[in-house]
Amino acid sequence: MKCALITGASSGMGLEYARQLAAMGYNIVAVSNDMEGNRRVAEELAQRYGIWAESLYADLSQPESAQQIYEKVTKRGLEVEILISNAGMLLFSLLENTPEQNIEKIISLHCTTPTLLCRLFAHDMRRRGRGRILIMSSITAWTPYPTISLYAATKVYLKNFGQSLWYEMRDSGVSVTTVFPSAVDTPFYTLNDRMRRRLRRWGLMMSAEQVVRKAIRAMMHSRRRCLPGIMTKIEAGICAILPACALLPILKLKSVRKILEGLS
Repeated sequence: MKCALITGASSGMGLEYARQLAAMGYNIVAVSNDMEGNRRVAEELAQRYGIWAESLYADLSQPESAQQIYEKVTKRGLEVEILISNAGMLLFSLLENTPEQNIEKIISLHCTTPTLLCRLFAHDMRRRGRGRILIMSSITAWTPYPTISLYAATKVYLKNFGQSLWYEMRDSGVSVTTVFPSAVDTPFYTLNDRMRRRLRRWGLMMSAEQVVRKAIRAMMHSRRRCLPGIMTKIEAGICAILPACALLPILKLKSVRKILEGLS
């Protein structure tokens, strides 16, 4: 059975990917470390869109998770036609105040697991001569960001990895699309509804539905990368030429200092 496998599918962007691909008729394998959330997503998709959907529990911050996912999927006789590498976490802190286990977790979640999932499923896709891979990076991959150094650095890895993999797979019938969203209205951000509406109105934040729609369109057209929204493209252009030292004043902002002091 052909399907789309989505990591981090129980909420946020991953849930939106699951919904939009299910609406297009794709069977879904929803993967995350939220067992109950996964189950609800699979039930919702099957009932609402009439497709087959299965939940798959996995702690994607564990290095062995990719192999475990691959083995479970292949044992069920499923053919992953689309791989959406979406799961992520945001660490907002100075590096010196970040617990070692959180450093290991974000590197594994953003770098090790996506790489191994692509390694395993891309091999099968190449053998079949078809398939699509979508990797979620971030606008933060375009310049250093103080206070989220680990997040930004791992997104740089995904930027280079995804675009390098595109070159490797370009003549195989397998597309690789890397997506670089700016701020997205998801639970990632602890903002009140009024602020969320204001940021969306100003174009500084996009809804998950908008970003996913643009990302899926880019993937279906086999584009190498996707920067969803005009403001995202502008931001990427500015970040590409902005010297890193220009971001240092961020650390002096009173609101930022308060947050960092609370995290120390």
